[in-house]
Amino acid sequence: MPDRILIVEDESKIAGVLVDYLTKSGYHVHHITRGDEVEDWLAHHPVDLVLLDLMLPGKSGLDICKALRAGTPGQQAPAIIMVTARVEEIDRLLGLELGADDYICKPFSPREVVARVKAVLRRGTHAVATPDELPHGLKLEDAAWRATIAGHDLGLTAVEYQLLKVLSARPGRIFSREQLMDSMYQDERIVSDRTVDSHIKKLRRKIQEQLPDQELIHSVYGLGYKYEA
Repeated sequence: MPDRILIVEDESKIAGVLVDYLTKSGYHVHHITRGDEVEDWLAHHPVDLVLLDLMLPGKSGLDICKALRAGTPGQQAPAIIMVTARVEEIDRLLGLELGADDYICKPFSPREVVARVKAVLRRGTHAVATPDELPHGLKLEDAAWRATIAGHDLGLTAVEYQLLKVLSARPGRIFSREQLMDSMYQDERIVSDRTVDSHIKKLRRKIQEQLPDQELIHSVYGLGYKYEA
């Protein structure tokens, strides 16, 4: 069965080109023009990826992205590629709060869009993880800022817990150091990349004390870190 893609775009010419290119690339494609129709449609028509414009009538792409990422725990969630002509929004589109998988700036090449779609879909499924579903018996308890593996408390600091929560919520996604810094320090203090590396090193050590033969947090050279069992 071909991957299913929903295009949410109110500019008919752009949408038509995208539908044509993606269909020719073997995808099953549907197009919606209004933001306030997306969630209801997706409730009855699950897809693998949403190509989501930022500026839409009815409901903005940012609000739709938030709603989709806050979906039912454990339910298969689509990948999201945001499309924008507002370059200043890029950091927010890829931010930890919204959780978009990628972004594309207008104007763009249709071939570039197809390549981005293929790349995001290759990363695998986007199920929303719940504490009980994390591998190796890893469980996160937000109320106590407590992480355990098979019932053993990892003894994490607040910063280490937040890092683990962000990374494990999106297995396989690469987070840059800047994105991880945003999750660690909400007060916008200035910290260096070495600060992130130091916290990651300590977090890895605490996990390996319980899982000596496993590496859950991986370095991706030149890009950042990802969580992958």
